[in-house]
Amino acid sequence: MMDVKKIHEFMELVGRLKHMKRTGWVLRKIPDPETIAGHMYRMAILSLLADSEDNLDKNKIMQMTLIHDLAECIVGDITPFCGVSPEEKHRREDAAMEEICQLLGDKGPTILQIFREYEKQESPEAQYVKDLDRLDLIMQAYEYEKRDNIPGKLEEFFSSSVGKIKHPFINKIADEISSKRSILFSNLSKTE
Repeated sequence: MMDVKKIHEFMELVGRLKHMKRTGWVLRKIPDPETIAGHMYRMAILSLLADSEDNLDKNKIMQMTLIHDLAECIVGDITPFCGVSPEEKHRREDAAMEEICQLLGDKGPTILQIFREYEKQESPEAQYVKDLDRLDLIMQAYEYEKRDNIPGKLEEFFSSSVGKIKHPFINKIADEISSKRSILFSNLSKTE
């Protein structure tokens, strides 16, 4: 049986993600940037699109989308621009997940295992979720460029993600976003 006091503490930790702005957007001075929870939510919704023909565990994919950034409620959203090495980032996030999972009784080990599987990219599901993470990033960048009329300002997010998406279906969606982005930019340049 789970300890209700620990679950309450867990809820407070997870609640932080509803208010924590994603660092990459804050550093680029994007007005009203998305929260970490908003990012995780869209990824979870996208996980519903996993095709049964791929022989992927849809349940695990959804769980992974909801867990993959959970450590950020303690360590924050660490990006390559934060001056923290990838090894140190991994160490901090793993320690945070151990702390979080200690609050979850017999559910904790499973959640920690799913987090570590994602971090190590050990399974087709983990790789699919990584592709969803990249897809959400480029979609969000496209939405900001469109909303704020800043074509091309967020190119670094596209160039660092688009070519790394491996899953064919997710790659098609990324191509569609890139195509819409190109049309948007060509239309903007015609009106100027």
